[in-house]
Amino acid sequence: SWCDFRFAQSIMAIFSVYVVNKAGGLVYQYDNYSPRLEVEKTFSFPLDFVLKVHDDRLIVAFGQRDNIRVGHAVLSINGFDVNGRYTADGKEILEYLNNPANYPVSIRFGRPRLSSNEKLMLASMFHSLFAIGSQLSPEPGSSGIEMLETDTFKLHCFQTLTGIKFIVLADPRQAGTDALLRKIYEIYSDFALKNPFYSLEMPIRCELFDQNLKAALEVAEKAGTFGPGS
Repeated sequence: SWCDFRFAQSIMAIFSVYVVNKAGGLVYQYDNYSPRLEVEKTFSFPLDFVLKVHDDRLIVAFGQRDNIRVGHAVLSINGFDVNGRYTADGKEILEYLNNPANYPVSIRFGRPRLSSNEKLMLASMFHSLFAIGSQLSPEPGSSGIEMLETDTFKLHCFQTLTGIKFIVLADPRQAGTDALLRKIYEIYSDFALKNPFYSLEMPIRCELFDQNLKAALEVAEKAGTFGPGS
């Protein structure tokens, strides 16, 4: 309902956390909260918008209606999640939707999730942008990019002396992100660096790191900051 939508929009949230090594490689990523505005409708033949394959997904290329936008991807057909440009049972979605016998059909549209490869690429791109930001500084010893702001989220970055970057994507109204970044660094030091099985610069796969990170995000979302000794 509209009331539920307004309530969801008012919640402050940490969307995701990235840890990037000094070479620009993504060593950890966690999606904490993803506001997903999805639309599911039942359609009769023929569809009144144009679909095309892009990055192995089927997206809306032309025509907008009922909050379905250009760029939105097909997420499910008749209640079953799709696999890229294929239905759950392996049929080409475009071929399926071009057959009048398959109508009426229920299609769910929404913004596609980032793939693992896309996340790796974006981490590398931000690493390069961070370096450019440092080089553009009129003064030596610039900290690099600490925050990027958009209308829907803020990107906060903390780089350690050893070049590891901790990045948090959060609601623009979320408070206490600087304290949260330092808390994540503390968790990294305690549960990754002190883990005898962890190799520097390599992906972080540690259950205690995961657990403590999730707990820290929960505290940040509820309180907006960390108190002394937390």
